[in-house]
Amino acid sequence: MSKIDELIAELCPDGVVHKELGDIIRKVAGANKKIAKSEIKEDGIYPVYTQGANKTPDGFSNAASAVISDTPVILYGDHTNVLKWIDNEFIAGADGVKLISADRNSGLDDRFLYYVLLDRVREISDGYARHFAKLRQLTIPVPPLKVQQAIVSVLDTFTGLEAELEAELEARKKQYEFYLNQLLNFDDTTTRWHELWELTSWDKKFNNMSKEMQPKVVKYPYVLANVFKNIEDENGNVRLLSTGINETIRMTTEDKAGKNLCEGEIVAIPWGGTPNVKYYKGKFVTADNRIATSNDITKLSNKFLYYWLQKNIETIASFYRGSGIKHPSMAQVLSLKIPVPPIEEQNHIVSILDKFDTLVSDISVGLPAELNARRKQYEYYRTKLLSFKELTHA
Repeated sequence: MSKIDELIAELCPDGVVHKELGDIIRKVAGANKKIAKSEIKEDGIYPVYTQGANKTPDGFSNAASAVISDTPVILYGDHTNVLKWIDNEFIAGADGVKLISADRNSGLDDRFLYYVLLDRVREISDGYARHFAKLRQLTIPVPPLKVQQAIVSVLDTFTGLEAELEAELEARKKQYEFYLNQLLNFDDTTTRWHELWELTSWDKKFNNMSKEMQPKVVKYPYVLANVFKNIEDENGNVRLLSTGINETIRMTTEDKAGKNLCEGEIVAIPWGGTPNVKYYKGKFVTADNRIATSNDITKLSNKFLYYWLQKNIETIASFYRGSGIKHPSMAQVLSLKIPVPPIEEQNHIVSILDKFDTLVSDISVGLPAELNARRKQYEYYRTKLLSFKELTHA
């Protein structure tokens, strides 16, 4: 019997009291305003957190009037269902951020509350509606404090191990970025360069481009991203190619793909949203991506094209325009100049970068696989440890 089992047997053998969250939490007093970009500086004192999913701060600011000093606190994104544990002075830098902690008379440990919310918050997710009112209606267990603290100790160990793997993976990503830049750094005097339109075909005829610049168009049907959830099938062999960055790999079947089934070796950037680059070879269904293929793979490897676009993603991002969802100026994208070394050299560079890419991106091997397994183990034990029989009588 574990220490936690022993504590439960001793302190709450018949179950534990369950309470509605709204009765046992308090909204922390303090600033809750949107911080202007001009206020965020590299040498700022206070970290700025918003509703985004990043665990690290979104930046730093000296806006002392907005500092929250009552710590620790749980930051809840009302539009995103994101939860963050923050135990240092910080700034809540966005509208829709709620700052909560346990009521001091509730008998609830703040860190225990955080883990409970992480486990239960998915129950109130329903798109982009505001969720805080629903969050307050959750009924959660409130075991004796010693039980809470023992559970927190176990879960902290899991999160610590996960953090170590995340740090190592981040170091590998920096190493990959270093070699990406080094291997794709070519001398203008010894390497031939071409504008991208000379060597590639795209899936659409773009504005502000002459016919000579787009003599060939290879069309691919695309579907709205929300269609993916209706056709997703983890046992399928067809990739669902979204426009998002770092998304979970999702699959479907050829039957469910239907008339939207595509096949080939392609490189894609999103038509709208966050600029990123994807490579895929095989059968796929695409959301609204702009898709490129090499006109002649004996002269330009599609995979080499992918790595070169990835290296230049910041430049490509600068071509995205718009006040809401930003879209790229494809005339600028296709006018970019790309180095074209001999195909043997391209393939050699690709083979090296593939190894690094696998280490940092492939969820079936290496660190990503270990991190994914650790997260699943942590989520399993978190749910198991936070499940209590409800006490039916006082």
